[in-house]
Amino acid sequence: MEIAMDTVVEPAKTFVEVAEIWTPEGDRLVLSGGVYGGHDRFAEASRAESFAKGEGLPGKAWAEARPVVLKEFDGSYFRRTEVAKEAGLTCAVAIPVFAGKALRAVLVVLCADDAERTGAIEVWSEAEGILKLADGYYGAARHFEWVSQHTQFPKGQGLPGAVWSAQTPILMRDLGSGYRFVRSESAGQAGLAIGLGVPIPVPGGKTFVLTLLSARGTPIARRFEIWDARAGKTAKMVDGICERDGPLWDPENAGRERVASVWEGPVGHALGGGVPVAETGAAANGYAMMVALPIHRGGELSHVVAWYC
Repeated sequence: MEIAMDTVVEPAKTFVEVAEIWTPEGDRLVLSGGVYGGHDRFAEASRAESFAKGEGLPGKAWAEARPVVLKEFDGSYFRRTEVAKEAGLTCAVAIPVFAGKALRAVLVVLCADDAERTGAIEVWSEAEGILKLADGYYGAARHFEWVSQHTQFPKGQGLPGAVWSAQTPILMRDLGSGYRFVRSESAGQAGLAIGLGVPIPVPGGKTFVLTLLSARGTPIARRFEIWDARAGKTAKMVDGICERDGPLWDPENAGRERVASVWEGPVGHALGGGVPVAETGAAANGYAMMVALPIHRGGELSHVVAWYC
């Protein structure tokens, strides 16, 4: 007699494993929050650290006023290399959050690398009227990385160019088949499905766009949200998608409108404090990790983007 066995499906590995928030205190950056996914020794080492301007990865993003991608730690300015290697972490991206000229925080996300993890975290910068790849981390998506290194975007074209033109965060679906995504063929080959593009305002008016490209097998996130915060004390979701719930926003269905109030929930805390928020467990709606990243435009908070892993 055959006995039916329940099939246990392991959740897919996520592309990002750690998120931490560094905020200025005097002339140094100190750790104000983070989610470490069980990497306790790395969390302990992080809590013992602080960074002056120009020191380590958070200090470099502060000093250079730009997002910084660090694809390997050995021989670099990264100060927690040994414990990072013990945790299996291999690269990191630091995202400064400025309100006008004032630094509010630096968000650092750290990834683990293996032969299977696919996804992309990219930084695009403007030079001579066109967006070029400043740097990026792609995991196993080597061909897509090569294509990206040889692709440029005028204002309004592709995901980076659309973000540059609109000066707002943008979600794109079906990257492998979408005509709006310029690199669709190579994205489809890499299994990339969803793209989130985010403007990163910095002092001096330089243009930087951060793109997070998520694959189904090793997603950067299982849920993405974009919140319009220009109303002040509330933010309204203007786009969102979840692998479990499908579309989170429907312009034709006002009954599905979602609003976050200041200081209520992680998005509300990002709205109220103007600094990134990283949560886990119940505060992250049961996800292993959520990050809410505020975007300031002209010194005022304009949007909050959130992703849940």
